[in-house]
Amino acid sequence: MLLPFLPADVYGESVHKTMTQTQAAEPKATDIFAARRHLYESIGQMTQIPWYRLAAIDQYERTITRAHPKDRKHPERLTGIFLTSPAWRGWLNPDETDQHPQSILFFNGKGRDGSGDGIADSNNDLDVLYSMASIMQQYGNKQEDFGIGLWEYYHNSRAVQRIQQFAKLYEHFDNLDLFGHAFPVPLGTNYSYRSTWGTKRSWGGYRIHEGTDIFAPHGLPVRSTCYGIVEIKGWNPFGGWRIGIRDLNNHYHYYAHLSGFDKGVRIGDVVTPGQVVGWVGSSGYGKPGTQGKFPPHLHYGIYRDSGLHEWSFDPYPLLRHWEQEERSQRNKKSK
Repeated sequence: MLLPFLPADVYGESVHKTMTQTQAAEPKATDIFAARRHLYESIGQMTQIPWYRLAAIDQYERTITRAHPKDRKHPERLTGIFLTSPAWRGWLNPDETDQHPQSILFFNGKGRDGSGDGIADSNNDLDVLYSMASIMQQYGNKQEDFGIGLWEYYHNSRAVQRIQQFAKLYEHFDNLDLFGHAFPVPLGTNYSYRSTWGTKRSWGGYRIHEGTDIFAPHGLPVRSTCYGIVEIKGWNPFGGWRIGIRDLNNHYHYYAHLSGFDKGVRIGDVVTPGQVVGWVGSSGYGKPGTQGKFPPHLHYGIYRDSGLHEWSFDPYPLLRHWEQEERSQRNKKSK
């Protein structure tokens, strides 16, 4: 059963309510993930496309809808995939409400009947996912074919990269629930931080501070806050030795001013919450190797991807939440 009544907006952050107060309690996130996994596997069996690739497309689409909610508005459902009405029915199709698979196909529409009821419904989870799978299926089922199919559909190299990263995470962990977090430095150690996002910076030209500074002793371990893929690692004139990690919310986690990296962490690697990726330092504000122009600290920033560009947002509330959540979990284990 695909549990069509389940709310679809599960990101590891919040689940939007879709039932009235008089109805039954909202389903658990675990039930939603289980229903999605069943959906991906069902369509995967029909099209021979691995479930984790379908899951990756679906999750990417969900993150883009979060960035553009007005342009991609659709009824609540398990899938996050969105096709415009003209794309679904065919751009030259005069029937704006056409749900007949044959006429949609005649007008080169993308809509397909995945549920077997003879209707191509743009808000039926099976139909929507099967339609996207059919688009990808045209290019073959090899890894390189998948990349080509993504490019032909999105014509956006960022989208291709993100979806391939998501697919790698899902395949590696064989799990959809990859939204846990950890505080970026070990709890119980000597550190301090406050909200510093948006303050002015002058080195290299006037700009705003796009993160939160966590002051800590030189050499204190720096940990991944999320399940993600290492996207960037190396030197940046502003951030010094820095590492960037992409998560399934399409958030880019930026760790800067490090004294060094963990040798086992490479670009393209999968990381988990709490995994050590480097150490606190004071690098940056100059050519490679520049150190000591400021006290040792971790600059931690988060950027959201809109599909075409990224922008930073204040990570302080999330840091506070992750810190409290991790402390609470640790206290429970110690009882």
